[in-house]
Amino acid sequence: MERRIKELYERNPLSRRVVEEIHTVAGKLREKGFDHLKIMNFCGTHEWTITHYGLRSLMPDNVELIAGPGCPVCITPGHYVDLLVELGMEGYVIHTYGDAYKLPGSKPVGIRSLYDAHVEGGDVRIVYGFLDAVKTAARERERRHVFFAVGFETTMPSTAVPLSKGIVPDNLLILSAYRYTPPIMRYLLEKVPGAHLDGILAPGHVSAVIGSEAWRFLPEEYGIPTVVAGFEPLDVLLAIYYMLKMLYRGKPGLINEYTRVVKPKGNPDALKAMRRVYEARDAYWRGIGIVPRSGGYHRDEYLDHDLYHYLGIEDKPVNDNLPGCRCGEVSLGLVKPTDCPLFMKTCTPSSPYGPCMVSVEGTCRIWAENLPLKL
Repeated sequence: MERRIKELYERNPLSRRVVEEIHTVAGKLREKGFDHLKIMNFCGTHEWTITHYGLRSLMPDNVELIAGPGCPVCITPGHYVDLLVELGMEGYVIHTYGDAYKLPGSKPVGIRSLYDAHVEGGDVRIVYGFLDAVKTAARERERRHVFFAVGFETTMPSTAVPLSKGIVPDNLLILSAYRYTPPIMRYLLEKVPGAHLDGILAPGHVSAVIGSEAWRFLPEEYGIPTVVAGFEPLDVLLAIYYMLKMLYRGKPGLINEYTRVVKPKGNPDALKAMRRVYEARDAYWRGIGIVPRSGGYHRDEYLDHDLYHYLGIEDKPVNDNLPGCRCGEVSLGLVKPTDCPLFMKTCTPSSPYGPCMVSVEGTCRIWAENLPLKL
């Protein structure tokens, strides 16, 4: 990690200057009584940048950077996996992104993931995107196919656009695990005890779709400085500096640091397709609970492709908290991965027990692969 920090400074001296400014402003804030400032990064890619480049070690001792619920795989309900495992073993072709391949269901033992189902003879295929599943289903019309639609607003257009254009074959079903991101921040700030935040680093990828203005409610309703940022170390450092400056001035606001990609209103075409195909309803987040109007569910005209509608069953949440796993608390920024007794013991990147160790955006996996831990 020390080498990464050295490379960061040598490659971009501006980063060193920004860190110095962060320390200066943090010192002034300490004089005003701010002895412990908590800044949450929502996105898993931001967490990777912070951890990989050792940005936490560059912070003043009164500034704490904590991870948030920005890993869609980590919060995907385990009972979705249980259902797909069952269907895969019954002859359905299951299409999934690679980062959900080893996502465990609600069972602590046995066939726990789509990877396990594949090993046991199920037809599970990793795809780069929904169009791969569309092409395969069109080619293999004698089979029934299911696409595991995991993600936030970033990936929702990938299914919404083909569905709205009517190019999805009738033998391809979709299990929509899509979740909207602004509602989880409201939930965290209003419903989670001990979730006081002094700044929020808003996600760049999601904001490219929904727009930076989607986060304005954070400073206006909750008084929390918010910055939409890119993913280079300098992007993150600048975002932290901007948040501290807003705190010092006592004027929380919204800043879009990622203007090279994110527009105020986002991507109009993507948003139009999403609104046409999906509607927001209350939805379950794994390890967290029911979050109001946070789930992307198919509207009536697209139910022919909805897996639950096809099977004639309801999407009812079940208790999928694995014994001993603290992933839900990690996703809410309440604990660190190292606070979990399973971390790098019975739960490792090569053999994940909990959902936060599966995806490259999962906080536990990021810490496991980037921190010089001796466990």
